[in-house]
Amino acid sequence: MNRNDSRPEPPETPSSFDDRLKGARERQGLQSARDTASADPLDRAGWGMMLRAGTEMIGGLAVGVAIGLGLDHWLGTRPLFLIVFAFLGGAAGILNVWRLVKP
Repeated sequence: MNRNDSRPEPPETPSSFDDRLKGARERQGLQSARDTASADPLDRAGWGMMLRAGTEMIGGLAVGVAIGLGLDHWLGTRPLFLIVFAFLGGAAGILNVWRLVKP
């Protein structure tokens, strides 16, 4: 081999490929995955609000059931306080969600 032989060019850097890909997407009118995610109506804030509302509901109900079971075990009245405090805990969970979404 002599020095005049054409050698393949070194591979392009990732940044030049990203630039070419971005330019091609702009020419075709396509958006990147990050652009479409930010345009999504159910963004992260919405998901966070839904998760918090679900946690409030389940937490209120779980605390009510736990108090009811504890009182039933302590007083020896099997389903009475469980039912009463399950309803109270569910109502407290709904009230917490109402406060959360109230403007």
